[in-house]
Amino acid sequence: MGARTVLIIGGNGIISGSVSRRAVELGWDVTLLNRGRSSTRPPIEGARTLIGDAGDPASIAAAVGEREFDVVVNFRSFLPEQVAADIELFGGRTGQYIYISSASAYQKPIAQLPIVESTPLRNPFWQYSRDKIASEDLLVAAYREAGFPATIVRPSHTYDETLIPLDGGWTPLQRMLDGKPIVIHGDGTSWWTLTHARDFARAFVGLFGNPHAIGSPVHITGDESLTWDEIARTLGRALGVEPRIVHIASESIAREIPAMGPGLVGDKAHSVLFDNTRIKTLVPGWVATTPFEEGAREIAEWYLADGSRRSVDAELDAAFDRLAASAG
Repeated sequence: MGARTVLIIGGNGIISGSVSRRAVELGWDVTLLNRGRSSTRPPIEGARTLIGDAGDPASIAAAVGEREFDVVVNFRSFLPEQVAADIELFGGRTGQYIYISSASAYQKPIAQLPIVESTPLRNPFWQYSRDKIASEDLLVAAYREAGFPATIVRPSHTYDETLIPLDGGWTPLQRMLDGKPIVIHGDGTSWWTLTHARDFARAFVGLFGNPHAIGSPVHITGDESLTWDEIARTLGRALGVEPRIVHIASESIAREIPAMGPGLVGDKAHSVLFDNTRIKTLVPGWVATTPFEEGAREIAEWYLADGSRRSVDAELDAAFDRLAASAG
């Protein structure tokens, strides 16, 4: 009997790269579908690659051809029309279709903590989240009406050494090193959850071929809760500095930097605490083992190892200056 087969649409991103490597380690026959290149991550050894545009349903269909897979995972689906195309393409051709939704889809403001999978989905602030909700609705309908074997996974702020979990990428960290104030939304005391990609991958691959995971959603997050001030200070320790934190209302940040508005007002400004009972039931023995103290050190080491990775956005840096000045 041959190895079980999985198609991973994407496969070289922050989450999908870790998932792909984990699947190979566990003996899955892994096929990736992407454009065949990544500027930050090495190729996934042991996986084959189909070349195609992971965001284009027609390109996916052409690359897949008549192939069938035990499991199909799509990391590059953001719109309901993309999900509809996947339902049509993979119906009858896979034993499980895993959709990557988002924990940002949970209701905002959050009415009750901890968040469980049955927490209502509603986010009036962020179109990204509303598109994820609409995509989930299509999958639930396809499962109920035709038995389409959907598993819906909701990650929450998953990172690796290449992703700095403060808005602005390297820019706020360079500000720390330069002794400039960094902007943290609200009063810095709202709770947040960060999950390292390798921890996520161990749980996620445990869902492959799991019949108990079909037909209902599951979120995968770490158990460590941190305030945003703690996140900033942990990154500062990893860099060997004490950050100068300035607190600014989320709405003020959104007005000054509109691109940050939806993800901030519609997600990060709200305290979150997740109940991970379901994923721990589906994948017995799983627990996130990477504290952010360790993850922050990995982030600092990765960025400091190569100057080309340390890019400061001058426009964003100036906006942070204006916000900091407004605080007096």
